[in-house]
Amino acid sequence: MKKHILLLTFSLIIFAATAQTKPDSITFFLHKFEQHIGKETYRVSKTDKEIIYTSDFKFVDRGSPVPLKAELKLTPAFEPLSLKIKGNTARSATINDTITISGNQAHVKVNDSAYTQKITPLTFPIASYAPGEVQQELIRYWKNHKQPATINTLPNGTVQIKKDGEDSFTFNGKSLLLDRYTVGGLIWGNEILWTDKAGQLICLITNDAEADKLEMMLEPYEGLLPMFIAKAATYGMELFTKNTPKAIAANKVIAITGGTVIDVINSKPIPNAVVVIENGIIKKVGKVGEVTIPAGAKIIDAKGKTILPGLWDMHAHFEQVEWGPAYLAAGVTTVRDCGNEFAFINSVQGAIDNGQGIGPKILKAGIIDGKGPMALGIIQADTKEEAIKEVDRYKDNGFIQIKIYSSVKPAIVKAICDEAHRLNLTVTGHIPNGMTLQAGVDSGMDMVNHVQYVYSIMKRNKDRSINFEDSTSIAAIKFIKQHNVVIDPTVGVFEMFFRSTKDDITIMEPAFYSLPLPLQAIFKNTGSEPANAEKLKPIWDSFQKIVKVLYDNGVTIVAGTDQGFPGYSLDRELELYVQAGLTPMQAIGTATITPAVVMKMDKQSGSIEAGKNADLVIIDGDPLTNIREIRKVTTVIRAGRIYDPVALHKLVGFGK
Repeated sequence: MKKHILLLTFSLIIFAATAQTKPDSITFFLHKFEQHIGKETYRVSKTDKEIIYTSDFKFVDRGSPVPLKAELKLTPAFEPLSLKIKGNTARSATINDTITISGNQAHVKVNDSAYTQKITPLTFPIASYAPGEVQQELIRYWKNHKQPATINTLPNGTVQIKKDGEDSFTFNGKSLLLDRYTVGGLIWGNEILWTDKAGQLICLITNDAEADKLEMMLEPYEGLLPMFIAKAATYGMELFTKNTPKAIAANKVIAITGGTVIDVINSKPIPNAVVVIENGIIKKVGKVGEVTIPAGAKIIDAKGKTILPGLWDMHAHFEQVEWGPAYLAAGVTTVRDCGNEFAFINSVQGAIDNGQGIGPKILKAGIIDGKGPMALGIIQADTKEEAIKEVDRYKDNGFIQIKIYSSVKPAIVKAICDEAHRLNLTVTGHIPNGMTLQAGVDSGMDMVNHVQYVYSIMKRNKDRSINFEDSTSIAAIKFIKQHNVVIDPTVGVFEMFFRSTKDDITIMEPAFYSLPLPLQAIFKNTGSEPANAEKLKPIWDSFQKIVKVLYDNGVTIVAGTDQGFPGYSLDRELELYVQAGLTPMQAIGTATITPAVVMKMDKQSGSIEAGKNADLVIIDGDPLTNIREIRKVTTVIRAGRIYDPVALHKLVGFGK
């Protein structure tokens, strides 16, 4: 205890000092889902001509090391000279940038590409969310240049920094006053960070290259992390709602006329249809001329267009407020959040439900992991008592499902499932290490995330493809069907991991170059080297075929994405189902009525029928003829409120 107090006192003294007396080594602790997973240590050295910051950044995410090294050189006046950064920004994403500035010229090397470009005076080299020390120096640069509205960044993009206010914390029995900033342009959306009055970075709330929440905390202040997370969620929503597009409108009565309604209950189109909506509820559905349109209704002309039920993403991780508009813009009106930071997702859901945020309806699945080196997050259970406590906590906070993660001990799976079922909750998740899918289901799991767990119980050939004719494979499919197991395959995320980074990414995502630049940079480097991608192809081909085999054998399939391209990834998931052999109507069913039935919400949602919630999507095309046309969203209606997808995308940085 005395040692802790001495360290704390020493830390407070050095952080109050000027930059010239700063210690030459400082450490940030790194967290994902609040769990301490690594650290960044940076060192400072000086010569007469330059200040050199050397950062060693590393965390271990579910057993996979994510190392990164960087060197930033500045002049004695803190003007940038160079930045070298190399390593990983996520388990499957890499970075290798070298930037050297000389006068008004920058020499840039990104992976195998090298070029020289002219730069403006307000230019700073930086990369994504890490390392934190470079962001600290970016804030100093912004201050030294009179807080400009925009700073150009290298190798590309711009950044917008705003001082958003001050926050007071109680630390070691004393008041700690910190400056709060928002930083836009480094990641998708806004980061929120705090510095002390001397400019030392204390906390950074950001997202890593997998779009998972990541927090950096200056070492002595780690105990304050939950307070920073709670404040960041509140401020993020406030920032978001301040810029709500005026194009969003709520109308008491809406009539959509002339379009083709997709009847997902009977698997047929209804041409030249009318849908009447009153107070957020579908009142009538029928043919033009057979349905009376109420006087004063807002008319939406859908002639030549297709009217779909609002889409469901059954494997979301809603880890920043920007996902809300991105989902809606793609026609996704309901998501199942399969694991998140407890306080964050509660705050986001509450804001949306109370009309203080923009986004789809959120169904929360609370994640529970076991202890161990592969664990994710801080909600962990290794005993029956811990399992019951965590399930009860989720139930008390409005979660409708439990998600089991990979490090839960096999003996604890049954305890989780038993308590969940006692409370009327269902259980989904990963099949924990040391278990098979059959063992997980026998222990009480109702649903399984990811096609890999089906693949793992089937007979594999030497090239790692599946032998679908083998008795083991046949028995595996039969077991899943007989036990009514629901599968969300998430094949799109595997396509991302298995793809060759040399392939044209617009094959996967035709709107790729409309994505915000930070997302483009992440996705371009996510995948496998060409030789490895070729080796993985038999597995990838089998993953797709499994979806078709499951569907043909009557197994319930629900579409989920596990993130990917925000919003658009659900479109890709459905395209891959059609590529695997499902019809477009069957694929659309996996993202509409089927998930509604699975989540016992089919009386309120999942199809366009009188009495159901007015969650609809208008498509400028015919996805039953060409599933890719499901991307052509012109209007989204969520709970009777009309949204313009162009305005929503603009709100979160798409299309720039």
